Amino acid sequence: MAVGEQGVIVSELQEGATSLGIEFGSTRIKAVLIDHDYRTLATGDVEWENRLEDGLWTYSMDQIHQGLQAAYKAMAEDVRRQYGVTLTKIGAMGISAMMHGYLAFDKDGQLLVPFRTWRNTNTRQAHEELSQAFKINIPERWSIAHLYQAILNGEEHVPRVAYITTLAGYMHWRLSGRKVIGIGDASGMFPIDSSRKEFDQGLLDIFSRLPQVKAQPWDIHDLLPEPLTAGSDAGALTAEGAALLDPSGQLQPGVPMAPPEGDAGTGMVATNAVRPRTGNVSAGTSIFAMVVLEHPLRDFHPEVDPVTTPAGDPAGMSHANNFTSDLNAWVGLFGDFAKAAGLDLKGDALYATLFNQALLADKDAGGLINYCFYSGEFLAGLEEGRPVFARGPEGRMTLANFMRAQLFSAFSPVTIGMDVMTRQEHVQVDTMVGHGGIFATPKVAQRILAAAFNAPIKVMSTAVEGGAWGMAVLADYLGHADQTLADYLDANVFAGVQSTTEQPDPADVKGFRTFFDRFTKGLPIEQAAVKTIPLQG
Repeated sequence: MAVGEQGVIVSELQEGATSLGIEFGSTRIKAVLIDHDYRTLATGDVEWENRLEDGLWTYSMDQIHQGLQAAYKAMAEDVRRQYGVTLTKIGAMGISAMMHGYLAFDKDGQLLVPFRTWRNTNTRQAHEELSQAFKINIPERWSIAHLYQAILNGEEHVPRVAYITTLAGYMHWRLSGRKVIGIGDASGMFPIDSSRKEFDQGLLDIFSRLPQVKAQPWDIHDLLPEPLTAGSDAGALTAEGAALLDPSGQLQPGVPMAPPEGDAGTGMVATNAVRPRTGNVSAGTSIFAMVVLEHPLRDFHPEVDPVTTPAGDPAGMSHANNFTSDLNAWVGLFGDFAKAAGLDLKGDALYATLFNQALLADKDAGGLINYCFYSGEFLAGLEEGRPVFARGPEGRMTLANFMRAQLFSAFSPVTIGMDVMTRQEHVQVDTMVGHGGIFATPKVAQRILAAAFNAPIKVMSTAVEGGAWGMAVLADYLGHADQTLADYLDANVFAGVQSTTEQPDPADVKGFRTFFDRFTKGLPIEQAAVKTIPLQG
């Protein structure tokens, strides 16, 4: 870095001409600080893991608070190490997190039950009854499904509920004192009226009239946070919030805060996919494909979630609970073999070596099957999951075929919902952008996804920036809200960004469809594994 450029960055850091995004992902909490040109100045992250407690996936409050502080501290130390600046001022900031789930509090702000994450699939009855009552899909992961299931189960805490929110909404509340939520994240709590940019009041009324709900001492209208579109005033970092975020006391309060968003929204921003007929695929522990719709879907489809962009425009989401957990486990196994063989092969090099093998494989993965279901999967009709690899006696068991089966299987569940949108609802998609670490190896996952969706897949140079970077961009947007979010991203953030596009290869598409047919027909293998292999081994 040139001396002059270093000096400019130092001045920006000292003056607070920066934006900070912090995202709570499923396995990592990451903080990203950017400048006015959207360049990443510093990062900090910490790994964390959910745990199964009383049959439900959760993270503790201590994990949440300590993870927030650790990620921020690591980012601030990165600033000090690179630029010799102690971070005291930030221009704008925002919190993002994995969507959905259930955080319920009483009138005194006390947590009533452990945080229930998106990964839980114990709400099938609520999903079915609410979907029927509302005439639209209410996924098992949504906050309202968790609340209604708790009502149906007669859980002791329900009458004392005074407020429910998501993880991003909770952290924003703690940092700013405001009970608000970004509208994209809100769309994972309760259906949104995109014309009014608020929770659907008619559906709230229907929910209120359900017999089990009418018996409660509260009104659902009073339990939910206020939805806000991107660029709206969502408050500022309070003195208490600054002390929580930075216990060292160096960060000054008063930082303007963007509406807290879900990881789907930050993924859309990070891929510039907020206009109608654009879409993106965000791939991590879970995977979701989003398409911004020109109009709402005609029919009810349980495979598609009706959500919105951070600007409040309607979008369809195909969400699969499972993606990289099983894949990472297999890569780790090969890493152990490489180490045992005395090979210095790890990290990106290990992934690249294995992923590139997939391009040398038989088009249909040689008759191999893999199920990546680390947890339950609604799209496959599974309340629980067990990772399973299977092959017939005539399957071609090569490393190349094995890795192609791994990647094909990872993209198979999300393909179910995408097929509904593109093949049944005839949703038009002009561009589909891949986003996430799996796209770091050039072309491989991009080409596999193009085969799965039978559509061109674009990957931009920002693809590995992640949701925390997207949240930092949304924080910067606070100062540009005179533009629409789509125009702001086009003109300010992505002008001149380099990208590559992989067109679907007909042979790859045919090979994937052969594999996908084998995958769906073989699901009884997975269902049998769930019945016979206990969760705790």
